[in-house]
Amino acid sequence: MFARIPFSLRALALVTLLFPVTLVSQNAHAESLSFAEAWQAVLTRNDAIAAERANVQRAEHMENAASAHHLPSISVSGNYTRLDQNVEVSPSQLAHHMNGGDAIGNLAGLLPPSLGNLDNMLTTTLADRDVYTSSIRAIWPIFTGGRILAAEDIASAQKEEATYLMQMAQQAKFEDLAKVYFSTVLAEQVVQTRLEVEQGLAKHLDHAKKMEAQGQIARVERLQAEVSYDKAKTERKKAQRDLDIAHAALQTLVKSNAPVTPSNGLFTQETVPAMSAFLAKTLATYPGLKVLDAKRQQADGLVDLEKGKYYPQVFLYGNYNLYEGDSLTAELTPDWAVGVGVSIPLVDNGGRSDKLKAAHSTAVQVNHLRAQAEQDLSLLVEKTWREAGQALEEYQGLASSISLADENLRLREKAFVQGLSTSLDVVDAELYLASIKTQQLVAAYQYVLSLSRLLAISGDMNDFANYQAAALQLSTSPTLSLHTSQQG
Repeated sequence: MFARIPFSLRALALVTLLFPVTLVSQNAHAESLSFAEAWQAVLTRNDAIAAERANVQRAEHMENAASAHHLPSISVSGNYTRLDQNVEVSPSQLAHHMNGGDAIGNLAGLLPPSLGNLDNMLTTTLADRDVYTSSIRAIWPIFTGGRILAAEDIASAQKEEATYLMQMAQQAKFEDLAKVYFSTVLAEQVVQTRLEVEQGLAKHLDHAKKMEAQGQIARVERLQAEVSYDKAKTERKKAQRDLDIAHAALQTLVKSNAPVTPSNGLFTQETVPAMSAFLAKTLATYPGLKVLDAKRQQADGLVDLEKGKYYPQVFLYGNYNLYEGDSLTAELTPDWAVGVGVSIPLVDNGGRSDKLKAAHSTAVQVNHLRAQAEQDLSLLVEKTWREAGQALEEYQGLASSISLADENLRLREKAFVQGLSTSLDVVDAELYLASIKTQQLVAAYQYVLSLSRLLAISGDMNDFANYQAAALQLSTSPTLSLHTSQQG
């Protein structure tokens, strides 16, 4: 009945049939990874998150360092001093500084010359010109006008800021992972859809060649089928390259040494979760707002720090001599000394008045930034929630279009075999069905992205698995099904 199928067409059909097996064999070497497993890999391996974690540790050490200001400062010092001459004192010098020294001097003048040299004979060296000393010194601040407490408050707020910045980095990477992971899932499904189109047009080309050989259709109809098939192959190859790029991006994000492939699929719900819960949780827990709260605490601490510069400082101090040499001065000097000191700032050249005003301005600035951030977050939650609803409505609304496109393709193929439809009609029907399937997949993908963003900014990232478990199965056609895989 039909003419013999050319060898080239049979080989082409064989390659088309073997292509899914080749794709599966390539993925067989890849590590299957659920979204939860991928998220754990990002948390433990991502360098950006690790950097923020190190920043938290740095802030903790700085907080401990600020508390150390309450402790005394103790140091050991050693000194060598070279004088221009020895330090000496004579009896006449002593007598001159004594009560009745003039009378003693007159009395010495009455002595015989042999006794008048007593001044030279009794001159004493108090210290050599080479002086060596060593001592332990301690200073202990007991009142600083609140500056130490203010420094502690600032360091504590900086640690909180670092913690919330790390949480923000985690939320950002959660959104990145959702985008990369599910874009890979989408790319896999697009490849499958393109493959179905290619297989359908290969079958259509086969029919067209047989009908041309029997004279049932014109050569132009067969050429139209062949051109459409070639375009379908090109589109499938392009989709495959996009999938390869998506796989590489996912492997890089999770920092895996082996290729990875997603084990979870796209999903939807019957309705979008209520916006009020996301909004309330976001405004209460969003780490970006907490960062601004920490900034406000730092600004308040800076105000207290600048105010403290107007108060006196009171401190205890002590000194203990370890070595002073063998001079008379060293023997007469006490080994230790303690005392209390007070430092009162009268004129400061550091601009403390303007610095205090600047600290107040910083506090006001942070208040305005927080108010603006709350408005922006409220708008972001509403915008993302509405985008999720729009994607869900689009996905659900395309179900009837897919049914219509399926039926239209079936009728066009049947009419073509009967000579009642052209090859272009069949090609258009095939491509229209593929476009509707792809559009529905993209809608599901947009819904998952919007949901992941809502969960991220509200701090409910751990609830993502619950939404996956309660998700609806996606089905775009009897031969193409997306579903929620079991959680790894």
